[in-house]
Amino acid sequence: MLDRRLFLLGSAATVLVSAACHGQSAPVQGTSRVAGLSAPVEIIDDRWGVPHIRAQTKPDAFFGQGYVVARDRLFQIDLAHRRELGRMAEAFGPEFAKHDAVARLFHYRGDLDAELARVPKEVRDAVAGYIAGINARIAEVEKNPALLPPEYRILGVKPLRWDIRDLVRARGSSMGNADDEIRRAKLAALGMLELDAVIAPLRPTWKLAVPEGLDTSKVSDADLGVLQLGRLPFGPDTPTREPEEDLDRAQAGSNAWTIAGSRTTTGRPILANDPHLGIGGFGPRHVAHLTAPGLDVIGGGAPGLPGIMQGHTDRFAFGRTNFHIDQQDLFVLELDPKDPERYRHEGGWKRFERVEEVIPVKGGPAQKVVLRYAVQGPVIMHDPAKGRATALGSIGMQPGGSGSFAMVAINLSRDWNSLKEAFKLHPSPTNFHYADVDGNHGWQVIGFVPQRKKGDGLMPVPGDGRYDWNSYRDFRALPSEFNPQKGWFASANQNNLPADWPREKIPAYSFRDPYRYERVAEVLGSHQRHSVASSVALQFDTLSTPAKQFLALLPKQPSAGAAPAVKMLSGWDAKLDRDSGAAALYEIVWRDLGKRMLAEIVPEKAKGLVDEIAPSELLRRAASRPAMVDAALASGWAEAQRLMGSDPAGWRWGTLHQVRIAHPLSSIPAIAAAFPPIEGEGSGGDSYTVMARWLGNGPGWRTGGGASYLHVIDVGDWDKSVMLNLPGQSNDPRSPHYRDQYAPWIKGEMQPMPFSRAAVDAVAASRSTLMPQGPATKGKGK
Repeated sequence: MLDRRLFLLGSAATVLVSAACHGQSAPVQGTSRVAGLSAPVEIIDDRWGVPHIRAQTKPDAFFGQGYVVARDRLFQIDLAHRRELGRMAEAFGPEFAKHDAVARLFHYRGDLDAELARVPKEVRDAVAGYIAGINARIAEVEKNPALLPPEYRILGVKPLRWDIRDLVRARGSSMGNADDEIRRAKLAALGMLELDAVIAPLRPTWKLAVPEGLDTSKVSDADLGVLQLGRLPFGPDTPTREPEEDLDRAQAGSNAWTIAGSRTTTGRPILANDPHLGIGGFGPRHVAHLTAPGLDVIGGGAPGLPGIMQGHTDRFAFGRTNFHIDQQDLFVLELDPKDPERYRHEGGWKRFERVEEVIPVKGGPAQKVVLRYAVQGPVIMHDPAKGRATALGSIGMQPGGSGSFAMVAINLSRDWNSLKEAFKLHPSPTNFHYADVDGNHGWQVIGFVPQRKKGDGLMPVPGDGRYDWNSYRDFRALPSEFNPQKGWFASANQNNLPADWPREKIPAYSFRDPYRYERVAEVLGSHQRHSVASSVALQFDTLSTPAKQFLALLPKQPSAGAAPAVKMLSGWDAKLDRDSGAAALYEIVWRDLGKRMLAEIVPEKAKGLVDEIAPSELLRRAASRPAMVDAALASGWAEAQRLMGSDPAGWRWGTLHQVRIAHPLSSIPAIAAAFPPIEGEGSGGDSYTVMARWLGNGPGWRTGGGASYLHVIDVGDWDKSVMLNLPGQSNDPRSPHYRDQYAPWIKGEMQPMPFSRAAVDAVAASRSTLMPQGPATKGKGK
């Protein structure tokens, strides 16, 4: 993934802090006149900060969502939007111009009007309403600067206005799995391709082979080109990654399950979902409730993306986890030695499409850049001296590859059949879970699958035409199940392709270790009747399958150094609870064992390529190395004493596994002063427990990600549904909802999810009304 960071402004900005904190962003009762509405919209904020939007038309309901997202998360969505549009340098200076160039390289270069035309009008109008709502809030804060989030005054910038065309233009510049392709090719060049299974075993099983025509000796990290540009220049300690960018191969994912009414205590279906995203910066979900004639939907949405991603309507509940589709390929292009603006393709030389962009720069002259495109996609590296270039083919750059309209289409659907039309707008790979008021529940894999002329997508390929894509297929080429006989269905990023799935239709080989799924299946497959409470308990389940398997490897006659660790772990239940000392010891020993294993099995010349080990592979190899296990136990015991003290009775996993949430720009002194960190508690769990709380990057033990948003839906009796959204609804420390869900999240105390009109009114904390400004206008999202 691309790392993006912001630059460090001078400490003189601290003088602005007191002025920045005098405003008030919390919802207040009153009436505002705004442009873009066709009729009044009422917003009821409940005691947990969730806005319930009551509108008279569907576009106005989504207008309300855009407005409240901008009210609660304006700087978050504005920074991400500015970055994707390649407009950072105009606000922050010339150091950002090269990052803007990369963003613009991944802008869609086809017909934007045609892209919009393929979206159903009802969906398009709703999305235009959402954008108009964002712009209406921006207009308010421009008129009354006291309403501006503090970041704007500290940084001296202004928010951008939004346009619906920008949602189809910006396609994102994620590295995806291109670095995995490079790693495999470099291992092949060393004659050590088998070592790739140490770091990322292929699931389903598959034999790696070098693509015909690829010279692996010439493959290097340089082939990743601008994808290696690195962090935005805001300072060395200021992460600005989006939560989705902070995932690694072992951690990305989510849990979801549906349970038929025949297996529940109430006779109604249950749907549970907890998406796993980065934890430590901006909250990745914002909860809202949208109501209008023909629309009633509540749940968590991604700030800046129209619609609700996980939640329920008045007819059905829905959730999602990552499925696996290999949607990117790295193409190696041979340049014409006589003209490096041409590359070999289909037996001849083809000229790059060249696009010149002018990037405005604050405090300096505009910069001109040349962007190149090959048949396969954006050119990310162009080296005439070596006669070599690389292009990144991706689903995101294809016609229809923008997913900005999919959530709204799902929200407007009424049943399983109408959802199938919405799925045609959903390119990203997803296990979609469904349960409705008629007692049905189902699962459909959605996403676009590239159709390759040749190859499996696991290594770079020659860009001469042999490995090009023919087209792509949508969800209709992917598996599904409706009302499964066993009465439940779950996904946790494991390989859930049917056993008889055709080999030639396998969409990817990157499915995760099945530990979380196996635990979920064990609980759901039991004979008990399930309830909302039991699904909540399962979401917070900390039993570790790798830990159970590791305990079976404890030596019967340990060395003197390992003996106290063996004694402590022998009586442990393999649950990674935050108050468990044995859990802390296990995590320390596990990390030590992994380092020892890599040192032994990876030759020196491959150590830079194979620097982590999959848990299944670690356990398999450790079973035949008792001396290594003993040494890790002894070393781990000594390290635990160093970290937590000499008395094991005081050890706690939560002492190490702290949960700290800070503003992404907190290395800027004024930002740090205006936005106090949310911290003080530790968590249980790790990457492989159902309660996913994985470790952050680096040598520490901080919680780096997991299920920051959770819900369990009682399908049909909606007011009995529950949810959590870490750390709260607002990014503004002046709001009571800046951190009000931090403590409940730590404790696993789910919060109510009121839905009916009566239930919402009973917990209303404030009411406000948005009125059309002047003559009724529908707005065009500009």
